[in-house]
Amino acid sequence: GVTYKGVAFPLLFTMLGKRGNSNWKERTRLIDRFIRLFGAECIDSLVADREFVGKEWVEYLNNRRIRYYLRIKQNFWLRNPKSCQDVRAWHLFHGLMLGQERVYDKLFLLKGEYVYISGALLKNSDGVPELQILICYNRPEEAVATYKQRWQIETCFRAMKSSGFNIEDTHLRDIDRIARLTAMVCIALAWAYLVGEHKDINVKAIRILKHGKRAKSLIKYGLEEIANVLLRPLYKPKFDVFKFLSCT
Repeated sequence: GVTYKGVAFPLLFTMLGKRGNSNWKERTRLIDRFIRLFGAECIDSLVADREFVGKEWVEYLNNRRIRYYLRIKQNFWLRNPKSCQDVRAWHLFHGLMLGQERVYDKLFLLKGEYVYISGALLKNSDGVPELQILICYNRPEEAVATYKQRWQIETCFRAMKSSGFNIEDTHLRDIDRIARLTAMVCIALAWAYLVGEHKDINVKAIRILKHGKRAKSLIKYGLEEIANVLLRPLYKPKFDVFKFLSCT
């Protein structure tokens, strides 16, 4: 997916006929497919959570020179290649105060792969201080700020699930049909966002609440407008919602 103004818009996906996360081979096939379609030069950086770390995966990204910021678990072992001493990842960030970050400008070995290490003590979604440790191929000073963009995938998931399209309510079981449904929802997600953004800017701005956030998301705003056009024969829209489905 690509992050854009608070939302991660899906570009490619693979349906897995199993429980749990993807393995490194499945992830590399997806990245290779992306590169064939769009080219490696358009990848600014790749971010991923703690479930997506492994020797083969990091080795693949290093070999392809794809800039990445991957979060690792606090108890991972790291090796100083000069002293050959092993240390737990959390120990490198001992003493950090809330909101502080620390960047190491020297390489460590993680499962045999050379990586840079950065970290920060930040509040998680529940407001609890949590150590966030990141590995990368280069530019470790940008790790914490860039990794913050990952939260936008949660906005996407929320819109596709409970706060918009309710995709989890489907009773489909065939994996190919689920894949087609997901593809349609991905297109509808982008459509709803563009419609909501246009209406917010050009027709009527979304109400801003006291805490400074919008009363509803741009996706929800656009989805409501599309629903009105499709389901209410007497509704008179201020603009053509279908023009956003065209590239011209």
